[in-house]
Amino acid sequence: MSNISRKLIFSTPVVLAILGVAVSLVGPSANSEPDATPPAAKPALAVTTTSPVMATLPMRVQANGNIAAWQEASVGTEVNGLRLADVKVNVGDVVRKGQVLATFASAQVGADVAHGRAMAAESEAALAEAVANAARALELKTSGAISEQQINQYLTAERMARARMEAAKATLQSQELRLSQTQVLAPDDGVISSRSATVGAVLPNGQELFRVIRKGRLEWRAEVSASELAKLKPGQKVTLTPSGGEQVAGTLRVVSPAVNTQTRNGLVYVDIPAAGSAKSGMFARGEIEIGSGGQALTLPQAAVQQRDGFNYVMRVGGDSKVVQTKVALGRRAGDRVEVLQGLTADAKVVATGGGFLGDGDLVQVVSSVKGSSKTSTPAAQPRN
Repeated sequence: MSNISRKLIFSTPVVLAILGVAVSLVGPSANSEPDATPPAAKPALAVTTTSPVMATLPMRVQANGNIAAWQEASVGTEVNGLRLADVKVNVGDVVRKGQVLATFASAQVGADVAHGRAMAAESEAALAEAVANAARALELKTSGAISEQQINQYLTAERMARARMEAAKATLQSQELRLSQTQVLAPDDGVISSRSATVGAVLPNGQELFRVIRKGRLEWRAEVSASELAKLKPGQKVTLTPSGGEQVAGTLRVVSPAVNTQTRNGLVYVDIPAAGSAKSGMFARGEIEIGSGGQALTLPQAAVQQRDGFNYVMRVGGDSKVVQTKVALGRRAGDRVEVLQGLTADAKVVATGGGFLGDGDLVQVVSSVKGSSKTSTPAAQPRN
């Protein structure tokens, strides 16, 4: 056998082994069946669900308006042409009735008071002399040593001296009053809301120096439509929210007896405390409670999302997939909102975190809350 034949015979097993490896690399034959079980879907979020519950919601009237001082006192000068020597308070200071707010230079007025006192003392001495002369004249009347005309002159001199004394006393009182007016006093308890007083200024009579919010009281002057005015009465509770501030509680004090003929709105006056976020001049929105509106189907406000101008909730189906459901909302009370349309009482919706979900997303329900007026569950978190 030739050398070439031997090489072919001995090489055949090697070739077969190579072919076997190639077949194993190609994989199973076309007739073999693939694994038909797909991997399990992973939930997008772990959520807490809640269901609508029946609750009693109050009936409220919406209103808008400005916060203002209940009453504001203007404090000005009562003396003319004096220099302002000292200003003792500033804007925001709390003052008491009779407290000194500012003082004027009083040297000139003090000199006038001293002069008035001297004139009053002089007139008193002149009156005493005139009284004595008139008394002696009356004693001599019966003796005939003095004429009737002279007696009348002494009596007239007494009356004139008395009148001069009264005039001197009135002048003295005027000067003393002017001296007291060099001190500017607070007309009532309150808070300084503005100050225009400047040290060194020579001011005319009647110039405003300060404005004081009397008693520190504020009020909300809100506009209400004429159709709602009949529902409002003094004493009703009010909740208002100033721009950029926290909610403030108030009490309706007065309902305006007149309605604006152009806007068809009437004013209501609501007493509010001066403390807190409410400040004079702020705009505020508020609600006036006018009674109970009966039972209503409610959800936590956190369960409702706004998208494209509409309200939606994420309802969880039996397959743990969420369905974006459009709802119509009504009144609000605390953290609860009335659901008018779109849900039934047995529906389960995502309590918090619905904004992270889309229609058809798979979720994992970790807990459920029902029948509570407050939702204290933590917000839903994405799963890793």
